[in-house]
Amino acid sequence: MSILYIVATPIGNLNDISLRALDILKKVDFIACEDTRHTKLLLAHHGISTPVFSYHEHNEQKSADKIINLLTANKSIALVSDAGTPLISDPGYFLVHRAHELHIKISPIPGTCAAIAALSASGLPSDKFIFEGFLPAKTTARQNRLSELKTESRTLIFYEAPHRIEETIADLVLMFGETREAIICRELTKTFETLHKASLKKLSEWLLLSDDNRKGEFVVVVAGMPETEKEEVNQTQAKLLVEKLIVDLPLKKSVQISSELFHVSKNSLYQWALTLKR
Repeated sequence: MSILYIVATPIGNLNDISLRALDILKKVDFIACEDTRHTKLLLAHHGISTPVFSYHEHNEQKSADKIINLLTANKSIALVSDAGTPLISDPGYFLVHRAHELHIKISPIPGTCAAIAALSASGLPSDKFIFEGFLPAKTTARQNRLSELKTESRTLIFYEAPHRIEETIADLVLMFGETREAIICRELTKTFETLHKASLKKLSEWLLLSDDNRKGEFVVVVAGMPETEKEEVNQTQAKLLVEKLIVDLPLKKSVQISSELFHVSKNSLYQWALTLKR
Protein backbone atom coordinates (compact mmCIF):
# COMPACT_ATOMS: atom_id res chain seq x y z
CA MET A 1 0.00 0.00 0.00
CA SER A 2 1.39 3.43 -0.94
CA ILE A 3 2.09 5.69 2.03
CA LEU A 4 3.84 9.03 2.27
CA TYR A 5 5.85 9.01 5.51
CA ILE A 6 6.96 12.33 7.01
CA VAL A 7 10.09 11.29 8.89
CA ALA A 8 11.93 13.43 11.44
CA THR A 9 15.72 13.07 11.37
CA PRO A 10 18.50 14.23 13.74
CA ILE A 11 19.38 17.93 13.98
CA GLY A 12 22.98 17.07 14.82
CA ASN A 13 23.74 13.90 16.70
CA LEU A 14 23.10 11.03 14.27
CA ASN A 15 21.82 8.79 17.06
CA ASP A 16 18.88 11.12 17.77
CA ILE A 17 16.48 9.11 15.61
CA SER A 18 13.70 6.77 16.65
CA LEU A 19 13.74 3.02 16.07
CA ARG A 20 10.50 3.39 14.15
CA ALA A 21 12.05 6.02 11.85
CA LEU A 22 14.96 3.69 11.09
CA ASP A 23 12.54 0.87 10.34
CA ILE A 24 10.53 3.06 7.96
CA LEU A 25 13.64 4.33 6.16
CA LYS A 26 14.71 0.71 5.59
CA LYS A 27 11.40 -0.56 4.23
CA VAL A 28 10.17 2.28 1.98
CA ASP A 29 10.82 2.14 -1.77
CA PHE A 30 12.42 5.59 -1.93
CA ILE A 31 13.56 8.44 0.31
CA ALA A 32 12.98 12.04 -0.82
CA CYS A 33 15.46 14.43 0.78
CA GLU A 34 16.86 17.96 0.53
CA ASP A 35 20.51 17.04 0.00
CA THR A 36 21.25 13.45 -1.04
CA ARG A 37 24.85 13.69 0.21
CA HIS A 38 23.69 14.76 3.65
CA THR A 39 21.01 12.09 3.91
CA LYS A 40 23.35 9.35 2.67
CA LEU A 41 25.66 10.07 5.61
CA LEU A 42 22.77 9.41 8.01
CA LEU A 43 21.72 6.27 6.15
CA ALA A 44 25.28 4.93 6.02
CA HIS A 45 25.66 5.54 9.76
CA HIS A 46 22.67 3.27 10.37
CA GLY A 47 23.38 0.74 7.60
CA ILE A 48 20.46 1.71 5.34
CA SER A 49 20.72 1.40 1.55
CA THR A 50 17.29 2.66 0.39
CA PRO A 51 17.47 4.70 -2.87
CA VAL A 52 17.30 8.48 -2.41
CA PHE A 53 16.48 11.43 -4.66
CA SER A 54 16.39 15.17 -4.10
CA TYR A 55 13.35 17.17 -3.06
CA HIS A 56 14.20 20.77 -2.18
CA GLU A 57 12.75 24.27 -2.53
CA HIS A 58 14.24 24.79 -6.02
CA ASN A 59 12.70 21.66 -7.54
CA GLU A 60 9.73 21.27 -5.22
CA GLN A 61 6.87 21.24 -7.72
CA LYS A 62 8.65 19.03 -10.25
CA SER A 63 9.77 16.56 -7.58
CA ALA A 64 6.31 16.57 -6.01
CA ASP A 65 4.90 15.37 -9.32
CA LYS A 66 7.46 12.56 -9.37
CA ILE A 67 6.62 11.53 -5.81
CA ILE A 68 2.86 11.63 -6.46
CA ASN A 69 3.34 9.44 -9.54
CA LEU A 70 5.32 6.93 -7.48
CA LEU A 71 2.71 6.93 -4.74
CA THR A 72 -0.12 6.36 -7.19
CA ALA A 73 1.93 3.46 -8.59
CA ASN A 74 1.78 1.82 -5.14
CA LYS A 75 5.27 2.85 -4.03
CA SER A 76 5.95 4.02 -0.48
CA ILE A 77 8.01 7.20 0.05
CA ALA A 78 9.72 8.69 3.09
CA LEU A 79 10.11 12.48 3.07
CA VAL A 80 13.02 13.77 5.16
CA SER A 81 14.75 17.13 5.56
CA ASP A 82 18.43 17.72 6.20
CA ALA A 83 17.72 18.10 9.90
CA GLY A 84 14.67 17.85 12.14
CA THR A 85 11.03 17.54 11.17
CA PRO A 86 10.11 18.11 7.49
CA LEU A 87 7.97 21.18 6.65
CA ILE A 88 9.12 23.06 9.79
CA SER A 89 10.98 25.87 7.99
CA ASP A 90 11.81 23.23 5.36
CA PRO A 91 10.27 22.10 2.04
CA GLY A 92 7.36 19.67 1.92
CA TYR A 93 4.14 21.66 2.22
CA PHE A 94 3.35 21.54 -1.50
CA LEU A 95 3.78 17.77 -1.59
CA VAL A 96 1.75 17.02 1.54
CA HIS A 97 -1.02 19.35 0.40
CA ARG A 98 -1.19 17.55 -2.95
CA ALA A 99 -1.20 14.15 -1.24
CA HIS A 100 -4.19 15.18 0.88
CA GLU A 101 -6.06 16.38 -2.19
CA LEU A 102 -5.52 12.98 -3.84
CA HIS A 103 -6.48 11.08 -0.64
CA ILE A 104 -3.05 9.44 -0.41
CA LYS A 105 -2.31 8.01 3.01
CA ILE A 106 0.11 10.14 5.04
CA SER A 107 1.86 9.01 8.21
CA PRO A 108 4.03 11.25 10.42
CA ILE A 109 7.03 9.63 12.10
CA PRO A 110 7.78 12.10 14.90
CA GLY A 111 11.16 12.95 16.30
CA THR A 112 13.61 15.80 16.65
CA CYS A 113 12.66 19.44 16.07
CA ALA A 114 15.14 22.21 16.87
CA ALA A 115 12.41 24.65 17.94
CA ILE A 116 10.93 22.25 20.50
CA ALA A 117 14.36 21.13 21.71
CA ALA A 118 15.33 24.76 22.34
CA LEU A 119 12.03 25.58 24.05
CA SER A 120 12.31 22.58 26.36
CA ALA A 121 15.71 23.73 27.58
CA SER A 122 15.02 27.48 27.61
CA GLY A 123 13.62 27.90 31.10
CA LEU A 124 10.99 30.20 29.58
CA PRO A 125 7.22 29.54 29.74
CA SER A 126 6.44 26.61 27.45
CA ASP A 127 2.69 26.19 27.99
CA LYS A 128 1.93 28.70 25.22
CA PHE A 129 4.33 29.68 22.46
CA ILE A 130 4.51 30.71 18.82
CA PHE A 131 7.02 29.57 16.22
CA GLU A 132 8.07 32.32 13.80
CA GLY A 133 10.81 30.42 11.96
CA PHE A 134 13.19 32.70 10.04
CA LEU A 135 12.54 36.43 10.21
CA PRO A 136 12.78 38.49 6.97
CA ALA A 137 16.35 38.95 5.76
CA LYS A 138 16.02 42.67 5.05
CA THR A 139 16.30 45.04 8.00
CA THR A 140 13.13 47.08 7.43
CA ALA A 141 10.93 44.03 6.90
CA ARG A 142 12.48 42.29 9.92
CA GLN A 143 11.92 45.29 12.19
CA ASN A 144 8.34 45.67 10.95
CA ARG A 145 7.60 42.05 11.80
CA LEU A 146 9.19 42.36 15.24
CA SER A 147 7.16 45.51 15.85
CA GLU A 148 4.00 43.46 15.21
CA LEU A 149 5.20 40.84 17.72
CA LYS A 150 6.28 43.30 20.42
CA THR A 151 3.17 42.88 22.58
CA GLU A 152 2.87 39.11 22.06
CA SER A 153 2.55 37.53 25.52
CA ARG A 154 3.44 33.98 24.44
CA THR A 155 7.03 32.76 24.26
CA LEU A 156 8.49 33.35 20.79
CA ILE A 157 10.79 30.99 18.88
CA PHE A 158 12.96 32.11 15.96
CA TYR A 159 15.47 30.39 13.69
CA GLU A 160 18.44 32.38 12.47
CA ALA A 161 21.51 31.97 10.28
CA PRO A 162 25.04 32.80 11.51
CA HIS A 163 25.51 35.77 9.16
CA ARG A 164 22.35 37.47 10.50
CA ILE A 165 22.30 36.51 14.18
CA GLU A 166 24.01 39.71 15.35
CA GLU A 167 21.61 41.95 13.39
CA THR A 168 18.56 40.00 14.54
CA ILE A 169 19.46 40.24 18.23
CA ALA A 170 20.18 43.96 17.78
CA ASP A 171 16.72 44.40 16.23
CA LEU A 172 15.14 42.43 19.07
CA VAL A 173 16.79 44.83 21.52
CA LEU A 174 15.48 47.78 19.51
CA MET A 175 11.90 46.49 19.26
CA PHE A 176 11.45 44.49 22.48
CA GLY A 177 13.69 46.47 24.84
CA GLU A 178 17.02 45.71 26.50
CA THR A 179 15.67 43.82 29.49
CA ARG A 180 13.47 41.20 27.78
CA GLU A 181 14.71 37.73 28.76
CA ALA A 182 15.84 35.36 26.00
CA ILE A 183 18.15 32.46 25.24
CA ILE A 184 20.42 31.74 22.29
CA CYS A 185 20.66 28.02 21.48
CA ARG A 186 23.57 27.35 19.14
CA GLU A 187 24.49 24.07 17.41
CA LEU A 188 21.95 22.00 19.35
CA THR A 189 22.99 18.34 19.87
CA LYS A 190 26.30 18.96 18.07
CA THR A 191 29.86 19.03 19.41
CA PHE A 192 29.87 22.77 20.18
CA GLU A 193 26.32 22.99 21.55
CA THR A 194 25.88 26.25 23.46
CA LEU A 195 22.92 27.61 25.42
CA HIS A 196 23.31 31.17 26.68
CA LYS A 197 20.47 32.82 28.56
CA ALA A 198 20.37 36.51 29.50
CA SER A 199 18.61 39.78 28.72
CA LEU A 200 18.52 40.72 25.04
CA LYS A 201 21.04 43.49 25.69
CA LYS A 202 23.51 41.08 27.32
CA LEU A 203 22.98 38.52 24.55
CA SER A 204 23.89 41.21 22.03
CA GLU A 205 27.10 41.87 23.96
CA TRP A 206 27.84 38.14 24.32
CA LEU A 207 27.75 37.63 20.56
CA LEU A 208 30.62 40.12 20.20
CA LEU A 209 32.87 38.39 22.74
CA SER A 210 33.99 35.69 20.30
CA ASP A 211 33.68 34.83 16.62
CA ASP A 212 32.65 31.33 17.70
CA ASN A 213 29.55 32.75 19.38
CA ARG A 214 28.27 33.78 15.95
CA LYS A 215 28.92 30.45 14.19
CA GLY A 216 26.52 27.56 13.60
CA GLU A 217 22.77 27.10 13.46
CA PHE A 218 20.74 29.23 15.88
CA VAL A 219 17.43 28.99 17.68
CA VAL A 220 16.49 32.11 19.64
CA VAL A 221 13.76 31.80 22.27
CA VAL A 222 12.37 35.07 23.65
CA ALA A 223 10.04 35.64 26.58
CA GLY A 224 6.68 37.14 25.71
CA MET A 225 5.65 40.54 27.00
CA PRO A 226 4.36 40.27 30.60
CA GLU A 227 0.60 40.79 30.84
CA THR A 228 1.02 43.78 33.17
CA GLU A 229 3.31 45.49 30.68
CA LYS A 230 0.98 44.57 27.84
CA GLU A 231 -1.95 46.19 29.67
CA GLU A 232 0.05 49.41 30.06
CA VAL A 233 0.91 49.42 26.35
CA ASN A 234 -2.73 48.79 25.42
CA GLN A 235 -3.88 51.63 27.68
CA THR A 236 -1.43 54.02 26.04
CA GLN A 237 -2.42 52.96 22.53
CA ALA A 238 -6.12 53.17 23.39
CA LYS A 239 -5.73 56.74 24.65
CA LEU A 240 -3.80 57.78 21.56
CA LEU A 241 -6.56 56.39 19.36
CA VAL A 242 -9.30 58.20 21.33
CA GLU A 243 -7.42 61.47 20.88
CA LYS A 244 -7.53 60.98 17.11
CA LEU A 245 -11.10 59.69 16.89
CA ILE A 246 -12.80 62.45 18.92
CA VAL A 247 -11.82 64.94 16.24
CA ASP A 248 -14.50 63.44 13.98
CA LEU A 249 -16.60 61.15 16.20
CA PRO A 250 -18.68 61.53 19.39
CA LEU A 251 -16.81 60.82 22.63
CA LYS A 252 -18.77 57.65 23.50
CA LYS A 253 -18.25 56.17 20.04
CA SER A 254 -14.53 56.97 20.12
CA VAL A 255 -14.16 55.26 23.49
CA GLN A 256 -16.18 52.23 22.39
CA ILE A 257 -14.05 51.66 19.29
CA SER A 258 -10.77 52.10 21.15
CA SER A 259 -11.72 49.91 24.13
CA GLU A 260 -12.83 47.06 21.86
CA LEU A 261 -9.74 47.30 19.70
CA PHE A 262 -7.23 47.30 22.56
CA HIS A 263 -9.25 45.28 25.11
CA VAL A 264 -9.18 47.91 27.85
CA SER A 265 -11.85 48.96 30.32
CA LYS A 266 -14.45 51.15 28.64
CA ASN A 267 -15.37 52.94 31.90
CA SER A 268 -11.83 53.93 32.85
CA LEU A 269 -11.08 55.02 29.29
CA TYR A 270 -14.28 57.09 29.22
CA GLN A 271 -13.42 58.86 32.50
CA TRP A 272 -9.96 59.68 31.13
CA ALA A 273 -11.51 60.92 27.86
CA LEU A 274 -13.89 63.24 29.76
CA THR A 275 -10.92 64.85 31.45
CA LEU A 276 -9.19 65.17 28.06
CA LYS A 277 -12.22 66.85 26.50
CA ARG A 278 -12.46 69.39 29.30
